[in-house]
Amino acid sequence: MEEQGYFALIIGAILVNNFVLTRFLGLCPFFGVSKRLDTALGMCGAVLFVLTLASGVTAAINQHVLLPGAPLLQADLSYLQTIVFILVIASLVQLVELTMQRFSPPLHRALGIYLPLITTNCAVLGAAVLCAQNDYGIMKSAVFGAASAIGFALALILFASLREKLDLAQIPTCMEGAAIAFITAGILAMVFMGFAGLGG
Repeated sequence: MEEQGYFALIIGAILVNNFVLTRFLGLCPFFGVSKRLDTALGMCGAVLFVLTLASGVTAAINQHVLLPGAPLLQADLSYLQTIVFILVIASLVQLVELTMQRFSPPLHRALGIYLPLITTNCAVLGAAVLCAQNDYGIMKSAVFGAASAIGFALALILFASLREKLDLAQIPTCMEGAAIAFITAGILAMVFMGFAGLGG
């Protein structure tokens, strides 16, 4: 039964409730780094790392420190959830940025401002908040975070691939740039909304 629960959670996070194309969270990096597939792949790796760790760490902090009757502080600190979650996410993003700057300077330069923007990425914070609202344990939160990141990566890779193809196509002048990107994202979102019956 637990395996079915995890399977439904994973499929739901990747396809049914995709953070970008169904919940419409994390659109800034989605549009910002999707012009080229290689930068999109770098962002996918960074988001996967941050989202998985952030979900697990925030769930642990929430259960053991913030919730009423938590074993460590024995106080109701749930009003600090958002602040603590953002601090954890910012720390993890800083770790990713320093690692990328050290080991992959070209990718670090290509991602530019969008790498530190993972800190304020609604998808990362949204995953942490959803885990807290649904009372997921540490393991379930980490699985949900990883599945959500895979869903984000799937959407970003599909969108980056489509945008690279569109760069080679003849598009009317009035549709070039952001206009065709928004239309493409809208069509992709409609495709993902077709998975809605999969979760039931």
